[in-house]
Amino acid sequence: MLRAHRYSLALVGAAATWGTATVISKRAVDEIEPLTLLPVQLAVSVVTLAVAVRLTGAQPRWTPELRRLSLLGVLNPGLAYALSLAGLARITASMSVLLWAVEPLLILALAFWLLKDRVSLPMALCAGVAAAGVILVVFQPGSQATLVGVVLTIAGVAACAVYTVLSSKFLVEASAITVVWAQQVSAFGFSLVLFLGSFVVTEPRSLSGVSATAWLSAVVAGALYYGVAFWFYVTGLKGVRAGYAGMFINLIPVFGLAAAYVFLDERLTARQWLGAGLVLAAVGAIAALQSRRPSV
Repeated sequence: MLRAHRYSLALVGAAATWGTATVISKRAVDEIEPLTLLPVQLAVSVVTLAVAVRLTGAQPRWTPELRRLSLLGVLNPGLAYALSLAGLARITASMSVLLWAVEPLLILALAFWLLKDRVSLPMALCAGVAAAGVILVVFQPGSQATLVGVVLTIAGVAACAVYTVLSSKFLVEASAITVVWAQQVSAFGFSLVLFLGSFVVTEPRSLSGVSATAWLSAVVAGALYYGVAFWFYVTGLKGVRAGYAGMFINLIPVFGLAAAYVFLDERLTARQWLGAGLVLAAVGAIAALQSRRPSV
């Protein structure tokens, strides 16, 4: 029971870190192009995790298992966030976050299909309530979206869902911090390829005018978003089913809105408060349902 709660707390920590770091990243992305920002933040993450690996006494060895797990980093955060950033350039931010709300549902479907992970009726109902809550939190009337932007964003969401399912299948006894570091190294290499490729497609914006605040935001968000958050998430994935872990993703908009309230002085509407309440209640119910079942 205690171990199950520990994994749940790790997943809550991941959602909280992702939500907060997204608010911090907003300051950086206003001045730095996404395909330039991504490798910068991943470089910070790799360095941060390398220090953490050293401090924890882990000794990474590039075994066949670790190489296989590291390739998942190309999928997420590499490909997933490259696609989502490309989609975000074509649709509104509120529509982008709304589309990310389908990830837990995709995870449940993939876990059922690939892992034969049965989904009970109560958990399916909780998933629906959580998705409805996210819609209430992030939806803005009158938002516009292009077909290309929607397709790219959903492709990024699908990549994250596949990552969650495959990670839960292959992690087993691997050290969480070592796996996250290896995956971030792979993602960083992939982001460099995309960055260099962007020079062929378009002329990148000059970085000479980027403020110190934007660079600081990029560094802090990189350490939190790709380093700390993924460490929490992989730790949680080691002890729970993929579908259960995916439900905690619904908490990201809640924590993000709370961080925006504190740091950006944004205010919630009554509809958003209702949505946040539904998300919290649904995730809490799922955690209670999971605690009654044997942990994997």
